[in-house]
Amino acid sequence: MKKIFVSMVAVALMVCGCGTNSGLDSIGNAVLTDVLSGGQNGSSATNTGAVVGNILASVLGANTAVTQKSLIGTWSYTRPGCAFTSEKLLAQAGGEVVASEIKTKLQPTYQKVGINANNTQVTFKEDGTFTAKIAGKSWSGKYTFDAANSKITMQGLLLNVNCYAKRNSDGIGLLFESKKLLTLLQTMSALSGNQTLQTVGELSKSYDGLRMGFDMK
Repeated sequence: MKKIFVSMVAVALMVCGCGTNSGLDSIGNAVLTDVLSGGQNGSSATNTGAVVGNILASVLGANTAVTQKSLIGTWSYTRPGCAFTSEKLLAQAGGEVVASEIKTKLQPTYQKVGINANNTQVTFKEDGTFTAKIAGKSWSGKYTFDAANSKITMQGLLLNVNCYAKRNSDGIGLLFESKKLLTLLQTMSALSGNQTLQTVGELSKSYDGLRMGFDMK
């Protein structure tokens, strides 16, 4: 069983290393070395399991699904969020390390738009309505939730938009296709130019199957 697991991790890390920088390579080599040494480099099988768990946490799907009941409540922005639509696309992009880097690249864009924990919240109610503030701008309307695909359709006076809900360790992620995220940010922040938001477009072109948005708790 251990041999099979080691082989799977080795293959995943080799795939993740393709097209990445030296920093990603060194991290991947360190993890692989530790696995092959049986955790003798100061970590353990538990740490290896955490690496695999983190990778799966950056994929939309059954492992991170949100239920209708758990969606109800008020969610406040904590940080940029992202996920891939499949494990294969995440691996091709470079794994969890790249997912983390994407969030880091989104941070200054969100700051320029004015998004922070105090002015960006979403409340989903049991009666199928929602209220939200994005960068301090109010938005409300009705929503429907497709549990099979974790898809939320939000319809309001300002705009209609679809997003995908993902369960995180400390809350949920609301993630959008790049064009939908651009529309949301431009509408709520009254930005007509694309200079501030060009990072969103650049990231979507660089990675297939990428969804971007907000991690909330």
